[in-house]
Amino acid sequence: MNKELIINASEEGVEIALLEDKRLVELHFEKGQNDFAVGDIYLGKVKKLMPGLNATFVNVGYEKDAFLHYTDLSPYLNSLSKFTREAITGKPSWGNDFSNFNVEKEIAKNGKITEVFNQKPEILVQILKEPISAKGPRLSCEISLPGRFVVITPFNDVVAVSRKIHAADERKRLQKIVESVKPKNFGVIVRTAAEGKSTTELHNDILELAATWAQIQEKLIDAKAPQIILSEQGKTNSILRDLLSADFQRIVVNDKAIYNETREYISRIAPEKRDIVSLHTSSMALFEQYGVSKQVKSSFGKTINLNSGSYLIIEHTEALHVIDVNSGTRSAEAGQEQNALATNLEAAEEIARQLRLRDLGGIIIIDFIDMKLPDNKKQLLDAMETLLKYDRAKHTILPISKFGLMQITRQRLRPELNIVTAEMCPSCKGSGIIGPSILLADDIEKDFQYLLNQGHKNLSLQVNPIVKSYLTKGGIFSSIKWKWFWKYKVNVAIHADINAPLTQYVFIDKRTDDIIKL
Repeated sequence: MNKELIINASEEGVEIALLEDKRLVELHFEKGQNDFAVGDIYLGKVKKLMPGLNATFVNVGYEKDAFLHYTDLSPYLNSLSKFTREAITGKPSWGNDFSNFNVEKEIAKNGKITEVFNQKPEILVQILKEPISAKGPRLSCEISLPGRFVVITPFNDVVAVSRKIHAADERKRLQKIVESVKPKNFGVIVRTAAEGKSTTELHNDILELAATWAQIQEKLIDAKAPQIILSEQGKTNSILRDLLSADFQRIVVNDKAIYNETREYISRIAPEKRDIVSLHTSSMALFEQYGVSKQVKSSFGKTINLNSGSYLIIEHTEALHVIDVNSGTRSAEAGQEQNALATNLEAAEEIARQLRLRDLGGIIIIDFIDMKLPDNKKQLLDAMETLLKYDRAKHTILPISKFGLMQITRQRLRPELNIVTAEMCPSCKGSGIIGPSILLADDIEKDFQYLLNQGHKNLSLQVNPIVKSYLTKGGIFSSIKWKWFWKYKVNVAIHADINAPLTQYVFIDKRTDDIIKL
């Protein structure tokens, strides 16, 4: 699979398109001010305890207080509180060597929020979910710092290996390497990208993340809540960190600063891939040249058409998303059951793409075309699981129910991407209504008479072809055009414009070819 990253910078921000085999599968927007992004670390202040919810609201500087539930506190909350409190003083008991930190007793797994926050302290928190709709950010006290090959978690010494690495020998190798090189008081989660990597590569990644934790300690000195302590790197570098692999063939950027930043980042994490970054200098718009704009227009909206003639209907409600699969004009020569299976498999591929592209989250209900054979239902389930293995969001897929419905839950971290692809009607200007067509000829004549009174004698008229036929029907003796001639003693040339809406018309001065504004 060939992957390409197309990065389009504009005054509004940065648009990032991920293409897999030329197909758009992810689209990200990074605004100029991208505060409260997933992964950002803040010094927050506990504001209001909610015993009924077993949660608390925390002020992190957003217009609405952020939400922190007990289950997101981390077993090492006491250690985090101690770290935050002492780091702010600038004279922590462990000095500058975090391996000397004395880890505190873990909190109860099923405790009460009032037991751990009996006052309103300042606490280090990480954005778990971005602000969505009328809700503020959701927070976590389980601080994690992601690298390319590993993720480190302070205050514990646990080493875990990604379940997506299936080979037992490789899992043991990675576990042994990480346990031998990791600093004390840091837990490490080995990512899938670490498979096959050397001790040096893993060690360097861990040391770089440990240095980031040291920077957090420095930034906490004399900090006052609410205050941002560490901002997650830009989406460009975040995507590269998570996805960069041998499959990446091209990264195209149209901004020199982002080009230099991306090239420097790639040189640091994967020097052998440095040359895949290129600067776009063509006069053609970047998204136009690589077909991104056209794919955006065809991939968003309520109806998604598939190549075979079948189509999807995607509906959104407050609680869930519903996707309906329709066979449309697809041929049914192979029989109803086989036709249903073929349509469903084609739809599954597009649905997997739509989940990533629109970043749909929460509960997704898919109404596939009914199939009777259990083997076909199992084949469809297996296909969906395979198609979603490239999805970075956590998800769960349930087998097809007896009603023919597939249920998927997908992690929701940021607002759903919803792009309006419809364009305003040039005739009605979005109102849904136009002026009475029966009066169109009268309106044209009034404007014609006004221009004649203003001294314009050499005029031509551009109208929709249907209107031209109406104005010239009947020839020299009875057409509306010639009635105007006999009435005003001025001949106006009428031209058809196939792009003109039905009720739109313009007068042009034939001497200068200028459109006359009325």
